[in-house]
Amino acid sequence: MRLTSFNALVQRLLLAALLGVLLPAMAVTAPATAAADGTVRVKDLGRLQGWRDNALVGYGLVTGLAGTGDSPSNRATRQALSNLLSQFNQEIPPDQVQSRNVAVVMVTASLSVLAREGDTLDVTVTSSGDARSLVGGALLMTPLRAANGRTYALAQGPLSVGGYRYDANGNVVQKNHPTVGSIPGGATVEVGMPRTPGETRQVTFVLGNPDYTTAMRVADAINQALGAGVAEPRDASGIEIRIPEDDRSRPVAFLARIENVWVEPDRRAKVVINERTGTVVAGGDVRIQRVAVSHGDLRVSIAAETSVSQPVLIGSNASGARTALVTNSQMDVTESGAGFVASGNTVADLVQALARMRTNTRDIISILRAVKAAGALHAELVVQ
Repeated sequence: MRLTSFNALVQRLLLAALLGVLLPAMAVTAPATAAADGTVRVKDLGRLQGWRDNALVGYGLVTGLAGTGDSPSNRATRQALSNLLSQFNQEIPPDQVQSRNVAVVMVTASLSVLAREGDTLDVTVTSSGDARSLVGGALLMTPLRAANGRTYALAQGPLSVGGYRYDANGNVVQKNHPTVGSIPGGATVEVGMPRTPGETRQVTFVLGNPDYTTAMRVADAINQALGAGVAEPRDASGIEIRIPEDDRSRPVAFLARIENVWVEPDRRAKVVINERTGTVVAGGDVRIQRVAVSHGDLRVSIAAETSVSQPVLIGSNASGARTALVTNSQMDVTESGAGFVASGNTVADLVQALARMRTNTRDIISILRAVKAAGALHAELVVQ
């Protein structure tokens, strides 16, 4: 009896200890799970005004091609190569340049607003002449300029081309686009982006998807976390944030707190359709009114056969006779039984009902367009 009582006591103590560990953990993790359910951080909804990338572009030469560069008839290539050689005391007229191992290219890159001197950028190199392939080539030093005409970076290095092209005796084998290549980290920033001196008193947060409800919720969440009057929505995309006087000396810490404020954004009902790939993406809660869809599959097949009519020459009066091409066409029209489906509630219900009818994706796209035209689809239809 004593041993049984002792075992029961041990079991009760272990159960109490286990509950003491699990309950606080559940209390801590429950809010995080609930927050992660429908809320996101402010930093995931947009950006600060002024935070954008700047486009850079340059004009350069790719050398080292195995006879797949620009043809000798390309005057731009001959002139560019002659100008390049003149910088090394090689005076060669453009009309004497005969090389298929060189190609003129356009070089593009994107400069971040936080780029500093010495940072590297990924560059894209595209052929601007009649080169057949850039495989195996290397880009010579090319200055990259912004829209203001100022040089911000220099690009150079071997190209990485995700394709190839080989031809011999009239036979051509090609994969992807061999006239486009990239150089990861191939450009070095020479001039960083200018930064505004002095302390910052106010910043503007710009939503990625403008929405009045979301803008109001973001402002309310920031004011609840950092104090009343800090944030004020100005329109559907901009929220002005006033930096308190105590935080102006360290704005980075203040903006970090802004970024980590949790808010529940408002979602707009959208149905995205990609006709090229036959893809339909819709939120599961996109509502539609009750609608009836009658769907039939009509197929028209036309086959044409061309034959030669050769006349038989008889006597000497057949000088006007000649050979003629005769085309015989045959048309076949078939129609399968029409299907009927009645649906309500959401787009997902309608798509599932159509899928049970074995309706292909492109027909579903046409049906969704018709439902939208009928006024039964309460969502924005985006066709890509």
